[in-house]
Amino acid sequence: MTTYSAATEKNLDRALLILRLVLAAIFIVHGYQKVFGMGISGVTGMFTQIGVPMPAVTAPLIAVIELLGGIALLFGAFTRVAAVLIACDMLGAILFVHGKNGFSAPKGVENVLGNLAMLVVVALLGAGAYSIDAMLARHGSTTP
Repeated sequence: MTTYSAATEKNLDRALLILRLVLAAIFIVHGYQKVFGMGISGVTGMFTQIGVPMPAVTAPLIAVIELLGGIALLFGAFTRVAAVLIACDMLGAILFVHGKNGFSAPKGVENVLGNLAMLVVVALLGAGAYSIDAMLARHGSTTP
């Protein structure tokens, strides 16, 4: 097992904060657009048109996961759960939408795959020290 110096741990926490904030911005914007811009009916119609399975169920689910998951990532609350749920969203986007368009952006898997990779990192490592999750862990621990 690797041991890290205090400086390395601080840098890891800073990196996780940056990663969370970038992902939060991406998914808050996408979720907000789906919930308040297009509306759930518009997202359902789009999902129907592009062939996403069970669009009446998946459209509101994806919209809420992106918006609330993005907010959770912003604050570092329920971070691993949010990251896993949004990662599943990205996997679905690759399988049902972007995969047939090849690799390169704007319609290929390139951006979605990058988001998926970042979400997996956050799911594996957690929120880091600058988060509600860490604050709750500190206050929940018992010290003699």
